[in-house]
Amino acid sequence: MRKPSLGVEELALLRFIADHGPVSVSEAAERYGLPRGLARTTVQTMMERLRRKGRLAREKARGSYRYRLSLPKADLQQGLIRDFVQRALGGSLEPFVSYLMGDARLTDEETRVLEGMIRRMEEEVQHEE
Repeated sequence: MRKPSLGVEELALLRFIADHGPVSVSEAAERYGLPRGLARTTVQTMMERLRRKGRLAREKARGSYRYRLSLPKADLQQGLIRDFVQRALGGSLEPFVSYLMGDARLTDEETRVLEGMIRRMEEEVQHEE
């Protein structure tokens, strides 16, 4: 079953929790919400929405809930990318690859990583044949 899509602010909060979690609502409100001008109640609502969407899990610890990613970070990123490709690109990677070839400003390291990924993909295809 496909999970509901996320808004820009939800994605940013999810990244914050991925990097700093598990966190309480108070911690997220102070460290994430306050610099962005978001009220504690807004951050709490967003965290609960992300939990209902299956992106966060929570556990009670010392009288308050602590929120963390519901999946390992790599799995979450893979799902978000899959959702983006389906929703924004109609399931085709061609527009993304075209962007990388033209407008993207890749560092030498990013280029090496992509080349390595392509080699691994080609090797996997050869092993399947």
